[in-house]
Amino acid sequence: MEGGFARESEGGRVARPNLGTNQSGMRDYNERLVLSLVRQHGSLAKADLARMTGLSAQTVSVIMRRLEADRLLVRGDPQRGRVGQPSIPMRLNPEGAFFLGLKIGRRSSELALIDFCGAIRRMRQHSYAYPTPDETIRFVMQDIEAMAASIDPREWRRVAGLGIAIPFELWNWADAAGAPPGAMDGWKRIDIRAAFAERLSFPVYLQNDATSACGAELVFGSPPPQGDFIYFYLGAFVGGGVALGGRLFSGRTGNAGALGSLPVPAPDGAIRQLIDVASISVLERALIARGEEAGHLWTSPEDWGDLGPELDRWMDGAARGLAHAIVSAAAVIDFQSAIIDGWLPLPVRAEIVRRSTEHAATLDSEGLILPQIREGTVGHHARALGGASLPLADRFLVGAQSAVNGYS
Repeated sequence: MEGGFARESEGGRVARPNLGTNQSGMRDYNERLVLSLVRQHGSLAKADLARMTGLSAQTVSVIMRRLEADRLLVRGDPQRGRVGQPSIPMRLNPEGAFFLGLKIGRRSSELALIDFCGAIRRMRQHSYAYPTPDETIRFVMQDIEAMAASIDPREWRRVAGLGIAIPFELWNWADAAGAPPGAMDGWKRIDIRAAFAERLSFPVYLQNDATSACGAELVFGSPPPQGDFIYFYLGAFVGGGVALGGRLFSGRTGNAGALGSLPVPAPDGAIRQLIDVASISVLERALIARGEEAGHLWTSPEDWGDLGPELDRWMDGAARGLAHAIVSAAAVIDFQSAIIDGWLPLPVRAEIVRRSTEHAATLDSEGLILPQIREGTVGHHARALGGASLPLADRFLVGAQSAVNGYS
């Protein structure tokens, strides 16, 4: 790696993703493999890495020295065993690299600066009635300049990229977002990735917002051991993602896991899409119809306060819809887990998971093994963190993500 950042690999990848190769042309892949394993396990010694990868101890030593010199790994405290020299575990250096993640949502945006371990160093947030491209570019560039001015220039030079998490075909959500006719048509004519790439000195990546949130669970969360799970993110409009074998599956067009489109029973008995029962905008409309202010749903995801019976009705409708969606998905892929996260206070998320589990148990699932329904481990910033994980995964990890360099 040069300057701490990966070069393009000079050779192809080996068939088995957990094994390395001793061939000289594969240094880039082996470095990514070591970094991926250290990230997964927290810290690892040379002997552990040699055993996990199948690489020789000498090769692992060379890789670890190189990654340490590039400031991507740092030494932990020596671990003394019963015989021989103490082993020295290596862990990720938080200052090894930095990443920007931008979530462009239908009601709010977030820009996060994270370190190499995934900790948020800076966060900027904006709320709006609906997004437009020009306004989005303007305030995001202002936020990036403010972040750059607030940290050590040596750290800013180690920013490895910007990842954008955005709903694809955003203009199609204008009616649902309550935008005036034509107000969001500018999204049809702009390549937002290219627009930021023209203004920034580092690479820019793009992916569907809910799929990005699923990627954040893979990279920064605690996914199931085999890595097969279906993921639901409850935002202004519910979406999701699919992970198979520890890798994000985005599909042919990048739209796999469009879970908001799944047909489910609505509280009135009609069959509707999941987006019509489990989206936070459904709760917003119920509050507004009661004459309540609902703006804090988008500005205060940590605490919504007392929302009364509307919240209870929304949680139950969302949980019923999610339960039907999970059972339907289990008939297609034998998922280990169904993970639910969102722009939600933690008690609300926990209650939706509890009710979804109860409702799923009442459905006819003969012939199926239902996945465990559980809470996500990343939280309401999952989409911004998922955006930041795009340059991290592309440049430093083995196969966890597939970034889209433009709209599909």
